[in-house]
Amino acid sequence: MLTHHVLFWLKADITEDQKAAFRASLETLSGVETVKSLHVGTPAPIERAVVDTTYTFSLLAIFEDLAGHNVYQTHPLHLAFLDQFKIYFDRVVIYDSE
Repeated sequence: MLTHHVLFWLKADITEDQKAAFRASLETLSGVETVKSLHVGTPAPIERAVVDTTYTFSLLAIFEDLAGHNVYQTHPLHLAFLDQFKIYFDRVVIYDSE
């Protein structure tokens, strides 16, 4: 199994409608055939010193293996998301683990 966890910090001037479109586009990534599970979320209201709640959206995608992840990276749905929404990113951090 391989997990692909992406944290997005969106630019400060992004509107609520733009945030909704961003989230909807993230959710379309579940249509990539190698994605076994996908979760899109926002920071939980947990106040602990070790918990980072500064990001705007979290994407967690689970794949069977690295080959499945590699298919996802070049899939038309993923590329369309990047083409349309990368201008919204202020910062992105990715954690991949197996």
